Amino acid sequence: MRFFLIASCALGLSTLSVLSAPAGAQSAVQPKWTYTGKYGPVNWSKLNPDYGACNRGREQSPIDIRGARLNSQLQPIQIHFVGAPATLVNNGRAIVVHGYPGSFVLIDGVRYNLVDYTFHHPSEHAVNGDYADMEVDFLTRSADGKQAMLAVFLSESSDFPNATVSMLWPHLPTPAGETETDNDMVDPGGLFPTDPGYWTYTGSLPDPPCTEGVQWYVYQSPVSISRSQLNTFISLFRMNTRPLQDTHGRRIQANE
Repeated sequence: MRFFLIASCALGLSTLSVLSAPAGAQSAVQPKWTYTGKYGPVNWSKLNPDYGACNRGREQSPIDIRGARLNSQLQPIQIHFVGAPATLVNNGRAIVVHGYPGSFVLIDGVRYNLVDYTFHHPSEHAVNGDYADMEVDFLTRSADGKQAMLAVFLSESSDFPNATVSMLWPHLPTPAGETETDNDMVDPGGLFPTDPGYWTYTGSLPDPPCTEGVQWYVYQSPVSISRSQLNTFISLFRMNTRPLQDTHGRRIQANE
């Protein structure tokens, strides 16, 4: 209870600061929805006609992953990410990383180009009701417009900082609406586990407009981050995840 009260206050202060910001900053932050309060998930569909799927959709994300069935025909995802300078954006709700032309994944022989990736605390998905410390979601898109989301759990371990996070975190833009560039050759592949096992299901974008028809691939093995790395993110976003959504009977499959 204390955690969510603190989170609500923090997000409320953030929203007030955004609404009082100059017009240019407001357009960058887009304060049209939040994770708590009157602009939170319960009311997303009321904020914009384009957000209707957020409350009326039947294939929404994230979900609690349980009862997955093995499908031995599912192939490992081939990740072809390249190191490149990264642009980090604080949109007032999360840290979103852009700037990876040439990075892509192959899923069942189809190429999906990396669009961006977003950090959340705690994890958006749960596994049998348990949440991870964080989750990073990679949005990818094919040439014909199909979207696939790859999710990786981040688990706090005081002895194992993550090398990719170590490169990104010194460039975290603190104020909402700000952008910073990391000119190092940042490899987002360092945020993936070595074990290729994943769960997959059909869902949606996890935030407005909550577009459905997104195929999710949630990696089963977490990636370690240090306690310091976790606390650095929490100092900016104490809670930026959407509540779990009803599966409505959707099948969850596992490749191993």
